[in-house]
Amino acid sequence: MKSDIHPDYRLVVFQDQSSGTNFLVRSTMQTAETIEHEGQTYPLAKLEISSASHPFFTGTMKIVDTAGRVERFERRYGKGRKG
Repeated sequence: MKSDIHPDYRLVVFQDQSSGTNFLVRSTMQTAETIEHEGQTYPLAKLEISSASHPFFTGTMKIVDTAGRVERFERRYGKGRKG
């Protein structure tokens, strides 16, 4: 492999915001936040949904709020804007 062309592959904590579950996995994801996990400091990547909170894996019904995102998009870029 060529040196200095590959992203940094390191341990990153992925945190599910709805269930509070943490997953420690290797990733190239770049983050600005860090978290203390099992006595070590790791980069933190926040997730809205993961296998710990997804209805398919948990067997519970949960409504994911996407209306806020759509409204924010329409405000930002204009609803029905003609180009």
